[in-house]
This record gives sequence, C-alpha cells and structure tokens, in this order.
Amino acid sequence: MADILTTTAVARGVDQTPRKAGEVASLVRGRTVADALVILEHTPRRAAKAVAKVVASAKANALNNDGIDEKSLTIHAITVTAGTRLKRFRAGAMGRAKPYQKKSSHITVVVSGEKKIKSAPKKAAEKETK
Repeated sequence: MADILTTTAVARGVDQTPRKAGEVASLVRGRTVADALVILEHTPRRAAKAVAKVVASAKANALNNDGIDEKSLTIHAITVTAGTRLKRFRAGAMGRAKPYQKKSSHITVVVSGEKKIKSAPKKAAEKETK
C-alpha cells in the first residue's frame, strides 16, 4: 500500500473578506485538485482567483518538494481565517467621518496524495542482463 502524504500552502493577507473567500473555498473542499482548479476557473467570484492561486501552489509544492503523484492529489482541508483589519474613514454627511474596516483573509490549503512510485533505472537493468 502506498504512503499517504500531505502538503500545505498558505496565502496571508489576501484582500478579500473571510466570508466571501470561505464561500468559494467550500465549493472545492474534498475534491481532486484537477477538478478544483477547473471549478475555480469557471466561478464568477473575485475570491476564486485567490483560492485557485493557493490550490495551484499546494499542487506545485506536492509535486516538486514531496514527490506526490499528481493523479492522486485531493484537497484534504481548506480553511479561510480572518486576517488583519485596516481601519479607515469615509466621508459622511454634514462633514462627519464614518469609520469602516478593510478586511483581509488567510487561506490555507492542505492537499494529500500517494507518493510517486519510482521505477528501476534503465541503465542498471541493462547492466544486469549483460
């Protein structure tokens, strides 16, 4: 049986409210990475671009750093938490200043998959037959 490995990617300080980014993240939770990227590509929400970027980064981390098989990659967990809030003021009626907050998010994606099985090198096999 192959080993199941996990890899993580995090985007911090994304200029998107956690609620809106969380709705997009829930669309792809538990799916394969390939399906998730197609779904996010066709989702008409601004947060879909940020979530797709993190999913693609987690995929690249899994392939390049951990040697996980691309076909077995699934989204194990995807979370969106609140980031820092920038406090700003907007002009109001009668010369007043109305406060508001620019919200940001932290998006974390954990992908899991089976380790890629390495085949025997061809040169070593050729030497044994000679």
